Amino acid sequence: MSEKTAAMFDPHLGHYSWPRLKALQKESDLLLLPVGATEQHGPALPVNTDSLIAEALTEAAARQAGVLMAPVLTYSSSAAHTLQWPGTFALKAETFIEAIVQLGQWALHSGWRKLLLVNAHAGNDAPLRVALDHLRLEGVGRWQVGLVQAHSLNEDIARIFFADAADYHANQAEADLIQHLAPQLLDEENLHEADDPDRTGDLVFSYPVAQTSRNGTTGYPSRGNAQRGAQLFAQMTRALGDIIERAKTETAPVEGLSTPMVPWKP
Repeated sequence: MSEKTAAMFDPHLGHYSWPRLKALQKESDLLLLPVGATEQHGPALPVNTDSLIAEALTEAAARQAGVLMAPVLTYSSSAAHTLQWPGTFALKAETFIEAIVQLGQWALHSGWRKLLLVNAHAGNDAPLRVALDHLRLEGVGRWQVGLVQAHSLNEDIARIFFADAADYHANQAEADLIQHLAPQLLDEENLHEADDPDRTGDLVFSYPVAQTSRNGTTGYPSRGNAQRGAQLFAQMTRALGDIIERAKTETAPVEGLSTPMVPWKP
């Protein structure tokens, strides 16, 4: 799609009537579903950080590619943040999995044949993969589903996200993006005391955030920079755009399977 055409295209599914959606499905059978979270993000970043990034990234890439996106899912798997700090609204993993499966079924049974989940909250990875497994088995030979992680769209992007913390949260990379996308939401008053180092290295067991962080942060958001955020966001948009273009035409490496290959109903 040319830059001029992309600038005019509105990728938001919710802005169209059903007849217009039906017509757009004939142009592209791929739908994007951005997935974020509503959870504490340390003393300086807003609790909608992941949802904001998921929606902005998906919108930018979808606009350029000429494909539609569903509304961002703002409640997800965030229980690891506990009740230590206000602002977290989490679903049980089982509830979240079922929600993704049902939303995917509605999308796929109503005309789209390809669904790509764009996730911007690392804690969603495991339940999203379970949901994806349910959907792909149910729709063998009829539809395709996939999952991409905003923080690791390619090796360069992953290197930036993990630069200051292996188990990052509300860190420099996320602060960079918020400085660029929504600087008015940054709590400048608390930014100077928001840094907290990663304490998860070499641990045997898995701990909730309240047992690894003193303030909800893991990393160094005080180092955030709007210019660097703009550069990172552009990288992420290009990387997601490349994935979308491949998804438009991708088919199964081996064709022919048309029924679920499991002894139970997915």
